[in-house]
Amino acid sequence: MKEKKRRRKTSVWDKIFVLCNTVFMVAFVIITLYPVLNTLAISFNDGTDALRGGIYLIPRKFTLKNYITVLQKQNLMTGAYITVARTVIGTLLALVANAILAFIVSRKRFLFKKQLSLFWVVTMYVNGGMIPTFLVYKGLGLTNSFWVYVIPGMISAFNMLVIRTYMNGIPDSLEESAQLDGAGYMTVFWKIISPLCKPVYATVALFVAVGQWNSWFDAMLYNRMSANLTTLQYELMKLLSSVTNQGNSVEAMKNAAGAVTPTSVRAAATILTMLPIICLYPFLQRYFVTGLTIGGVKE
Repeated sequence: MKEKKRRRKTSVWDKIFVLCNTVFMVAFVIITLYPVLNTLAISFNDGTDALRGGIYLIPRKFTLKNYITVLQKQNLMTGAYITVARTVIGTLLALVANAILAFIVSRKRFLFKKQLSLFWVVTMYVNGGMIPTFLVYKGLGLTNSFWVYVIPGMISAFNMLVIRTYMNGIPDSLEESAQLDGAGYMTVFWKIISPLCKPVYATVALFVAVGQWNSWFDAMLYNRMSANLTTLQYELMKLLSSVTNQGNSVEAMKNAAGAVTPTSVRAAATILTMLPIICLYPFLQRYFVTGLTIGGVKE
């Protein structure tokens, strides 16, 4: 009888926990999604009407002029092509480079791996500064070049350490058995280690892709004078700056119905910026948690 009462008490507490957890998660989802949905509603709403406020989840006066204004921006399509190219190429090269380096450092026979790991950790917190970095890139011929978006970011100490920690959790017996069958290190890496590292690869790929897609400062710093090497984020940043500077002018306030405002254009640019990442994330989400939790603890 006592055991039955204990089970009943435990089941009641379990139900309370599940209820509280459900309420918390629903509230968390609402808090997380509301800013995105609100921005989406403002982006589809008339700019002058949006100044009145009171727009929450549904546009009050539907229009596409905000998106038309953004998409008609000069050099925007060129920037979109460059951004897609740097995201795809940069993510692939960074993933391959960090994975190979992590595999080398994770081998037990590799000398000075702890010392090198400490050295790479230091580089996460200390850098040479903007001017020395610019001079180095200029000396290497990376300025006014597409490869300034890709090559400097190929190796990341954080991403490498995350992948290395994940690889350290793979049993050594798999590598040893493959080597007994005559497999070399490259065969072990491509056919045994890499297939088991899909979760952490997906996690690192998402990190790199988001960083490449959202980056605009490097375009302004290194390729500012090359219109054919501009990026989408840099063009949207210039658009937002120009609209904001003109937003309080008398001509802007006298526009006919359907006029855009800095708030509405900013909302449309934000949605266009985040849309590709939102579409990409569901395909990587199932690997994301596993790769981050297993590879997130560094020795």
